[in-house]
Amino acid sequence: MADYEMTRGADVALPSLADERVRTFLRSVYGWMCIGLVITAITAMFVASTPALITAIATNRLLFWGVVIAQFGIVVVLSARVQTLAPATASMLFVAYSALTGLTLSFVLVLYTGESVASTFIVSAGMFGATALYGSTTKRSLSGFGQFLFMGLIGLFLAMFVGMFWHNDGLQVMISIVGVFIFTGLAAYDAQRLKQMALALPSGQIGSASIVGALSLYLDFINLFLMLLRFMGSRRD
Repeated sequence: MADYEMTRGADVALPSLADERVRTFLRSVYGWMCIGLVITAITAMFVASTPALITAIATNRLLFWGVVIAQFGIVVVLSARVQTLAPATASMLFVAYSALTGLTLSFVLVLYTGESVASTFIVSAGMFGATALYGSTTKRSLSGFGQFLFMGLIGLFLAMFVGMFWHNDGLQVMISIVGVFIFTGLAAYDAQRLKQMALALPSGQIGSASIVGALSLYLDFINLFLMLLRFMGSRRD
């Protein structure tokens, strides 16, 4: 009888330990994501309010492409070396990436009215929050859906590349619509993937994995915001 009670207690403890591990990991992930968004917003507002900086970035192609290449390089390093990067290094890289994104997004504040940017941000946050919650709570596996979204993401990037040279209103509308669906779906997929990652991580070893997880959700949110801004944004006169 005593053995049965001990076994039963152990069975109850195991799920609770797993749940606590998931909660700890996700708190770190979403906390870092919020920190990244705050850094991006502050940087974008500072640069947008400094005409000299806006002019320097807009007129200096070397500087502009240097920022873009640096962003891409940070994403590659964080993703490829998640297992070996020290948490402090991963944190600094994520902060740097958030600030660099703020530099590029400062042009959004220059081109669009503050009211439309704020309203689009609120809508984006609502959509992201709802889909991330679904991804975290659903029992249905989204792995197959994720593969479909990845293929759609490649097609979206190709369409955006074509759109850089072929300025067609219909193509731009299609890119925006497809982009909203893709990044909304990716928010749900990544949320579920991160929950599964938390269960697979060794106990107490959150480290750089939570920052890489925050980066994936951060990218989903930023891209969803930019796609929605194509519809909801009001350009300045």
